[in-house]
Amino acid sequence: MGDSIKYRTRSLAVSDQYADGKAAKVWEHYIGSRSERTEVYREWLVKLLRDRGCQRVLDVACGTGIDSVMLLKEGFKVMSCDLSDKMVMHAFRERWARRKEEAFDEWEIDVANWLTLDGDISKPGDGFDAIICIGNSFAHLPDFDGTQSSHRRALRNFAKMLKPGGVMVIDHRNYDAILDTGKAPEKNIYYHGSSIKDITTSVTYVDAKPATITLDYFLDTSLAPEHNNNNNKVVQNGGSPPRHKDKDVEEDTIFRFQLTYYPHRLNSFTSLLYECFDNHITHTVYGDYKPKGEVETPAYYIHVVEKNL
Repeated sequence: MGDSIKYRTRSLAVSDQYADGKAAKVWEHYIGSRSERTEVYREWLVKLLRDRGCQRVLDVACGTGIDSVMLLKEGFKVMSCDLSDKMVMHAFRERWARRKEEAFDEWEIDVANWLTLDGDISKPGDGFDAIICIGNSFAHLPDFDGTQSSHRRALRNFAKMLKPGGVMVIDHRNYDAILDTGKAPEKNIYYHGSSIKDITTSVTYVDAKPATITLDYFLDTSLAPEHNNNNNKVVQNGGSPPRHKDKDVEEDTIFRFQLTYYPHRLNSFTSLLYECFDNHITHTVYGDYKPKGEVETPAYYIHVVEKNL
């Protein structure tokens, strides 16, 4: 197949896949209950950070702010950033709504590019105690030139922002399973909203190697409890999702968005982490926040990277 990668760059300008607002508008529907989502990993993450004495945390892929809010409520000082201003706007709104709470009044939020991260946000002293990049966020960054130079640049910038002795938690989908089977594992530890109707998978190959994985998401917001309670409708955008048997479902509750990812395989991503931290790390892998091997086919691999002193 020819090169059909959708997202390109000029200089260091990275395309924002959320710029059209489609995904941002229904992201909470895709996630489902915030408390149900974070309950999967809240205790694990909070314990990991507290055991290492972390206080200042950089959330480099904050999106709408779900994980940042969770950490703020647990007493951490959080700096949140994201490339997408459409997603970050939701975090700004939450901070404003809760501005009378001290933790939220001091919450720092900004729009930032991973490729210029050290220039986009200020590093406190010798760096942040911890960095989180979860929810398959890093896979959004394309491999622009086929050498993964963009991935290396971003990870090296993460390393610069992390203090010696600090810890980074970064994850990605189980792309080994997706590439081997042609579809994502059915379970998903992060996204399980009741509005999800279907998710389809396609793989683009360049020079016989997988270059991108595209997931098409189909949501019907009429299935969400809050729709029935609040009559909250989402305007239809883009594409023709599957038909629904219930004729009473209004068309403007149907929503489709598409996201493209770089398919990081577990071993190659592990090697990339060691390279970008100059091999000065202690590295542990988890599957769906369980010790590696405990879950037969995890939906996500979580990497814990401790930067050596």
